[in-house]
Amino acid sequence: DEELGGKVKASFMASDRTYGARRVWRDLLADGADCGLHQIERMMRLQGLRARPRRRRLPKDSGDRQLETGPANLLDRQFAAERPNQKWIADFTYLWTAEGWLYVAAVIDLFSRRVVGWSMSAAMTAQLVTDALLMAVWRRGKPDALLHHSDQGSQYTSEQFQRLMADHGILCSMSRSGNVWDNAAMESFFSSLKTERTANKIYRTRDEARAD
Repeated sequence: DEELGGKVKASFMASDRTYGARRVWRDLLADGADCGLHQIERMMRLQGLRARPRRRRLPKDSGDRQLETGPANLLDRQFAAERPNQKWIADFTYLWTAEGWLYVAAVIDLFSRRVVGWSMSAAMTAQLVTDALLMAVWRRGKPDALLHHSDQGSQYTSEQFQRLMADHGILCSMSRSGNVWDNAAMESFFSSLKTERTANKIYRTRDEARAD
């Protein structure tokens, strides 16, 4: 028991305290240990080893909307474009790491469905979405007759972001409050990102998640 208990703790700590009994058990079996799942559960209880909960309360947007009335939904769910730099859509999502949330903002050109700008940060501020749009403008050049669509989050309604839009002559479109289908193409992209890339991964640091 003492020898096995040491291996259980080593596996648990190597996972950055994220493995439950079943994963620790599989880890030890792969290393050639002769043990059962219930034995591992008992060992973990005796040592007080408990994995971090998988489900976490999602972060809330506590910022103030700085536009009294949100801009109209000019995109109107028309998720096709006839040329590049005609319609851009934007949003951000969050990924959990052992250090806390990593917020990921992206801008997509609907003509090619290419991500033309992105940024990542430990905080969901106006700077997060501003940096993503700045990258898109830097990569694509100053746009001509461009429509930019997002939700009505405080980051996109902020004076900082709206000033950047105005400085580049970008027309602002926003989803109706609480209607995710108004930006369905962006929701689809983030769903694919998580399903195909991040869902089964455990990031120990924000830098590790950024790199991945």
